Amino acid sequence: MLLLAACATHKEAPVPDVVWPLPPDKPRVKFVKSITGSGDVEPGRSRSILDTLTGGGDGTTGLTKPYGLHMDRDGRLFVADTGWHKVLVFDFANHSFWILGVDGRGVLAQPVGVDTDDQGRIYVSDAAQARVVVYDHDGNYLNAFGGREFLAKPVGLAVDAARDRVYVVDTREHRVVVFDRAGNHLRDIGAHGPDAGQFNWPTNIAVGPDGNIHVVDMLNFRVQVFNPEGEYLTAFGGVGRGFGQFSKPKGVAVDADGRVYVADAAFNNVQIFDGRGRLLLFFGGMGVGPGQFWMPAGIAMGADGKVYVADQFNKRINVYELIRYPGEDGS
Repeated sequence: MLLLAACATHKEAPVPDVVWPLPPDKPRVKFVKSITGSGDVEPGRSRSILDTLTGGGDGTTGLTKPYGLHMDRDGRLFVADTGWHKVLVFDFANHSFWILGVDGRGVLAQPVGVDTDDQGRIYVSDAAQARVVVYDHDGNYLNAFGGREFLAKPVGLAVDAARDRVYVVDTREHRVVVFDRAGNHLRDIGAHGPDAGQFNWPTNIAVGPDGNIHVVDMLNFRVQVFNPEGEYLTAFGGVGRGFGQFSKPKGVAVDADGRVYVADAAFNNVQIFDGRGRLLLFFGGMGVGPGQFWMPAGIAMGADGKVYVADQFNKRINVYELIRYPGEDGS
């Protein structure tokens, strides 16, 4: 490969002070930075013609349409990029970047959901291949499960290692399919419909600290909550433009305190709810500026407590942190 003489080094621009809510209210969420490509994790690299054509033009591999996100216990950010048709891995601790699912039996066609378990194994749902692909900690292919017998169009995915569960949202069949980590089919949750426990084009899923699963029921405009055995518990949301309502909910995450974060691709914001489904706060807004969104999708919680949101059409990951004050218990 022909290398150009220039060497591209990423320089991080100063981050403006962007917070929610606005003064005079006490700020609760702060925008930290955006991640746009490999230059945000690699200190510098040689620049090739291929990099220039396929990346951001500065020698880095740029995000094209980020969707699913996951931050593992080692601080590695996994981005299922539906434009690249691969999973891009940002290893901040080791200042390295690599791409998962490039070739062999573990090749990916349309990755959407990504998660890891307590052994460091990586699970990726592939909507085009109707399967879940499993890799070891370093990205080596281990096995795959699901297939057309059990899955039509798998999208969101969540692993509950404590209960040996892999939850896969099958959006086309309007259900959640439950496997164990060996790939054995255990049960299905839900069916098509508007009633409690039914779905209308579900998208993403997250497991809370209590093991309850939270499913974005997109065209029923709500989030439904089930216990680990798949029994319906509650729901919150509803169609509309009011506080706590949804227009096109996509990503969902649950933090260590049980707060639920829901990205709405039409509202271009993230709403935060408590464990009972009561709205606490929202942040974001339509735009291309710092902290703004253009069709947000997946959300991930970092071990550092930061919130990572896939900003699809802005081709970046936005990072936020919750602001805590002395004397607050974090609830």
